[in-house]
Amino acid sequence: PGPAAALAKRALDVAAASLALLLTAPVLLACALAVRLADGPGILFRQERVGQGGRSFTLLKFRTLRPADALESATLWSVADDQRMSPVGRWLRRTSLDELPQLWNVLRGDMSLVGPRPERPYFVRQFSQRYSGYAERHRMPAGITGLAQVHGLRGDTSIEERARFDNLYIDTWSLWQDVRILLRTAVSLARPGGS
Repeated sequence: PGPAAALAKRALDVAAASLALLLTAPVLLACALAVRLADGPGILFRQERVGQGGRSFTLLKFRTLRPADALESATLWSVADDQRMSPVGRWLRRTSLDELPQLWNVLRGDMSLVGPRPERPYFVRQFSQRYSGYAERHRMPAGITGLAQVHGLRGDTSIEERARFDNLYIDTWSLWQDVRILLRTAVSLARPGGS
């Protein structure tokens, strides 16, 4: 998008993320308390991710796995039945509530509400070598949700398909498309079972 469109996208991000943080404050507090009571100290999980232009930033999530060393955390692909996940962590992931702290990433300008999901540097290097067009996903800010996610491509799904949807999103971007993706995400989260 051009400068005016990028500014409109950023304005939508700031307004919607601010409102979402305000409305979900009780949920954020409940999630933080649940993680603390179930899994001990260290409520937030911080991890280096790659965003727009290949720049790194620190992504925030509620912690869903038992702590791992830095190398394991950076290079191990976690899956739905990961044995390091507590029952509270499993519930947070299933409902996507573990992603709520990323609203702060959006306010800071690290991410957008809608865009390609950010990945760890190790996997960006691997996927960029393996999948044509993967690196092109970094032409726009990373997002909490995206076109790939509303088409069911999240978690342990095809990286090639995700990259294809991410690049399609970028190539056909409009503010209205962002609004539609946000609405589809909200409907998906409201359904029993969430995400």
